[in-house]
Amino acid sequence: MPADTPSVIVKGIGAYVPARVVTNDELSKTVETSDEWIRTRSGIGERRFAAPDETTSDLAVKAAQAAMADAGVSAAEIDLIIVATMSPDMPFPSTACIVQGKLGAGCLAAFDITAACSGFLYALDAGSRMLQSGNYRNALIIGAEKMTSILDWDDRATCVLFGDGAGAVVLSAGGEPGTGVIDSLLRADGERHELLQMPAGGSARPASAATVANHDHFLKMNGKEIFKVAVRDMGKVAMDLLEKCGVSPEEVACFIPHQANIRIIEAMVARMGVPMDKFLINIDRYGNTSAASIPIALEEARRTGKVKSGDYVLMAAFGAGLTWAASLIKLS
Repeated sequence: MPADTPSVIVKGIGAYVPARVVTNDELSKTVETSDEWIRTRSGIGERRFAAPDETTSDLAVKAAQAAMADAGVSAAEIDLIIVATMSPDMPFPSTACIVQGKLGAGCLAAFDITAACSGFLYALDAGSRMLQSGNYRNALIIGAEKMTSILDWDDRATCVLFGDGAGAVVLSAGGEPGTGVIDSLLRADGERHELLQMPAGGSARPASAATVANHDHFLKMNGKEIFKVAVRDMGKVAMDLLEKCGVSPEEVACFIPHQANIRIIEAMVARMGVPMDKFLINIDRYGNTSAASIPIALEEARRTGKVKSGDYVLMAAFGAGLTWAASLIKLS
């Protein structure tokens, strides 16, 4: 962003994961799989499952409350809510509007972003630019997913990879120049949308007895092709953003990649030439939580002391769309 662009700081960070821990061994009792099969292919050891009566908006509210408490702001001080999710409570209204109601916030701007695993970074960019307009003061940017609600439990190649959770940040206008959200790069390639999708339930294929019987209302993924493009595009967009911002990889305290697969992260590390210990990895404990992945990891990085005030953090993601993105922030 230009040097004279008003700063938007990350004022608070919060996360929430459901209480239920589901190990690979537990999954193997109902899915034809094993701990070894899952770990060697993904690096996942366990994940969190939301309760049957727990919705995506419930997860989002708890993460938002944690972020607001960290920021020291009340719901009445929030005037913009953006929720990134691919597992909304329902097709409409937006999950963001439901979150607004549950938080008891006033009449404000609220909407969802559907960019799958890249959604939080898309929402972060949109929210920061809306704050820079001067029309908003404090924004809740939330990534929340109940992935277990859209998984096909007969598809062992995908159902073992995902978990539920939410993460959030409070963005506030103002702050020291050169801090907060520095810049982002957002990318998409809709010509490859079929690699990761939910085929039915929209206008192209409305719900019918046939779509339900064919399990077309669940997530479908071409894992091999996704792996190849994720490794290439996620690493490239991260390095392109650093070059755009004039920041070297050595200046970045922590890299937070989307937690989809440890092999993707390892390949990304090798392509970027950055030491592995600079990367925050928690896929072993949470699995792939899609849009919630990066904010959950950001909260952990700050809470555990991996990042502190004044540090650069580079976040990169890849997801359905196909979409990919990178964002650079400097903690205030």
